[in-house]
Amino acid sequence: MKVTIIGILLFLMGAVNLSAQQANYSIKGTIADTVSNSKLANASISVITAKDSILQKFIRVKEDGTFAINNLSKGKFIVLATYPGYADFVERFTLDSAHTTHNFGRISMLLKERLLQEVIVKGKAAAIKIKGDTTEFNPAAYNIQPNSKVEDLLKQLPGIEVDKDGKITAQGQTVKKVLVDGEEFFGDDPTLVTKNLRADMVDKVQLYDKKSDQAAFTGIDDGVKDKTINIKLKEDKKNGYFGKLDGGIGTDGYYQGQALFNRFKGKQKFSVYGTLGNTGKTGLGWEDNNKYGGGGGMEFGDDGGFYIFGGGDDLDSFDGRYNGEGKPVARTGGAHYDTKWNNDKESINTNYKIGSLTVDGTKNTQQQNNFPGNISNVNSDQTNHNYMFRQKLDVNYQLKIDSMQNLKITADGTLRNSNTRSNFATQTRRLDGSFINSNDRENTADVDGKVFNANAFYTKKFKKKSRTLSVNLRTAFNESDSKGFLKSHTQFYDSVGTAINKPDTIDQYKVNKTKSTNINTNITYTEPLAKDFTLAISYALAVNNSTADRRTFNKDAGSGPYNMLDSIYSSDYKLNQLSNQGGAVFNLQKQKYSFNIGTKVAGVRFKQVDELGRFSDLVRNFTNWYPQASFQYKFTKQSSLRLSYNGNTTQPNIDQIQPVRINTDPLNIQVGNAGLKPSFTNRYNISYNSYKVISNQYIWISGSYSTTSNPIVSNVMRDTTTGISTYQSSNLKNKSTSNFWVNSYFERKVPGIGINAGLEIYGNGNTYYNLSNNVLNETKSYSYSGSIRLSKYKEKKYDAWISAGPTYTINSSSLNTVLNNNGRGFNANGGFNIYLPGKFQIGSDGNYTYNAPTKSFPQDFRRFLLNANVSRTFMKDALKATISGNDLLNQNTGYNRTGSANVLTQERYTTIRRYFMFSLTWDFNKVGGGAPKK
Repeated sequence: MKVTIIGILLFLMGAVNLSAQQANYSIKGTIADTVSNSKLANASISVITAKDSILQKFIRVKEDGTFAINNLSKGKFIVLATYPGYADFVERFTLDSAHTTHNFGRISMLLKERLLQEVIVKGKAAAIKIKGDTTEFNPAAYNIQPNSKVEDLLKQLPGIEVDKDGKITAQGQTVKKVLVDGEEFFGDDPTLVTKNLRADMVDKVQLYDKKSDQAAFTGIDDGVKDKTINIKLKEDKKNGYFGKLDGGIGTDGYYQGQALFNRFKGKQKFSVYGTLGNTGKTGLGWEDNNKYGGGGGMEFGDDGGFYIFGGGDDLDSFDGRYNGEGKPVARTGGAHYDTKWNNDKESINTNYKIGSLTVDGTKNTQQQNNFPGNISNVNSDQTNHNYMFRQKLDVNYQLKIDSMQNLKITADGTLRNSNTRSNFATQTRRLDGSFINSNDRENTADVDGKVFNANAFYTKKFKKKSRTLSVNLRTAFNESDSKGFLKSHTQFYDSVGTAINKPDTIDQYKVNKTKSTNINTNITYTEPLAKDFTLAISYALAVNNSTADRRTFNKDAGSGPYNMLDSIYSSDYKLNQLSNQGGAVFNLQKQKYSFNIGTKVAGVRFKQVDELGRFSDLVRNFTNWYPQASFQYKFTKQSSLRLSYNGNTTQPNIDQIQPVRINTDPLNIQVGNAGLKPSFTNRYNISYNSYKVISNQYIWISGSYSTTSNPIVSNVMRDTTTGISTYQSSNLKNKSTSNFWVNSYFERKVPGIGINAGLEIYGNGNTYYNLSNNVLNETKSYSYSGSIRLSKYKEKKYDAWISAGPTYTINSSSLNTVLNNNGRGFNANGGFNIYLPGKFQIGSDGNYTYNAPTKSFPQDFRRFLLNANVSRTFMKDALKATISGNDLLNQNTGYNRTGSANVLTQERYTTIRRYFMFSLTWDFNKVGGGAPKK
């Protein structure tokens, strides 16, 4: 009796323990006939232990073809599906802490009588699907490591690269937007998606060129495209919350912190975040800063519109963006909300962002200036202190009026302030080392800016197929107020390097005020001329009123207040402009191919008035042409070829036209040219992609070539005695500049060893002309590179990757055939992560750069950046402690070589160097009814 009781107790304890083990594991799916798609109700589903073939669970399929088995234990299993007259379906699967539910999706059953007629090949899910212009990646075909983010998934996808700062390059072009379920998610900072969303939440990754709203509606290409990634979430991951808290303290005063919270509830998404740090992670990409008030200058848009933006000249050179130069301190925050209601007829997407960025740094610049019979070397040391504060609110509201009509309204407003201070120490020498001049100067500026943009886009489809009407109304307001000082001392030297006369001293107060108001209306109507043949006609009216007031003041009597207007460096302009544009585009759409051809033409008139009365009013009338054509052919569902052509007229911008001298750099003076005429550019594009499912082989080839006739080029007059250069833009007759880029990528999985191997070849360059002391100078600037990429991922074991290859750069000037900046190089980067027992993980990544000596710069450049980390997870993997080392070899010297016109440049600048950091990261989540237990 005693033995029986003990046995019963042991049995009950084992049952309870088994129940606890089984509580969180399950499978689900649907079963249907392969051909007829009819549901196979009452089919049997059995779950068998893979190790010993012991039956674990058994059920019948429901009337709707669905099945679900719960309360399974973790381990490796075999699912067996049977139905009378059909071939058995067998598949192995694993349930563990990372995969608590296995979704078989749709299981297609095949009648036994068809087995003699067909061959079934069953393997891993297809990694890539090509749907028209969209390349779709299936995350199920890749290895997703525990706790990995979207960024880690993107690194595995062919043709996509993610650098150490999170910048994404796809098919040779920078990805400007990362959407979530087709919606903006904090807009201008893709890293908020890629570094924070969990990879196991992703159902699909879509890569495509995002078209304008107009082109997406009509189906007729207008040439507006942004490389975009769309992250489609799994349906069961759209309910719950997740986020993280991250903080780290490092050596040499480095620190970083981040807080992020996301709440997804069906069609609602709410997110808030905040960042603080000085490690280069700025939190906000600020990619749209130029659009919303950064930079300075005025220009004509492609539609004939005229725009004034920013503060005007080099006093306002900081655009609020950290590009690796100097040491930054960033403080950012934001909130996002989007939802749909009224049966999805209405939706709203809104973002608020606030942030500040302070960057301090130094830079050394060496230049070789090539002029006819006069070659000089310039050495410049620079220190910078830049500060930017910005806050921005944007709203996107969409209304589906009915099945045929839609309305989209967007608006955004930005307030910003920047403070900049730059100090320069510059020496210009002859080839024998003797001085030509030396200059010390300080530029300071305080800039306030306001920006408002609004857009309403109405679309209507008619009962007749392809007949549509769309109306787009845009308005924009931009105001900038800049105040700053220029203080400069320049010493000139004679032919043997002896100082002559006293230094040239400048002490000026500068005020730049710009305002612009723009209203643009565009109406487009499409009419089907035949079954697959459509005509799109459009008309646009644009009105612009702008003012640009640039004042320079000298001190009264040399020591008093800054109240003496310097008319040489001052201007006050008003511009009133009217633009009318019309166009017609024909579009042919077939199942295998599509073709469109057409043109737009804009008549533009503006009047430029000098409020200071020094120059006559300038009235300009010009015509802009925009021809276009494109052809796409689909060889198969997984391969296609696309060819396109665009032509456009480019008008000179107002800083090139207005005859006002700019002396913010006294050794390089800018002068306007009111006689400039427009140039015309022809641009040709080609792209081809192909994916083979069986071999998992992916090929992408794309390229662009353009020529510009009557180009606007720089005309530089250099005083060989003082070394002062005066720049003025001029049209170049009988010569055309050219520009090209080409990118090709090939990848496939190596059979037997599971390594992904890829080969990339990239090239870009331009041939440019300028005038140097009235002598024509031809500059060639080409860059070629190739790399081999290898990667291997073993889930929960390790991942490793490497990319390496040579580079060759051509920078040459026809004025100096002896000295050039042609040189070879080599780049490599790679890394690994190893997942160890005891929840430990070690990882490392490195980047190697080599640039060989050139005739212009006889010193080579070598840099190997090595980072490493050791981490351990706690609390069911929710908490991670990490010790990391950045730039372990202390070689992170900022470096850059460029060549343009008659100037070859080499830069070295301060940047973030070696430090060690201890950080804690807490990832919390409750998504889809509960996060997987680790």
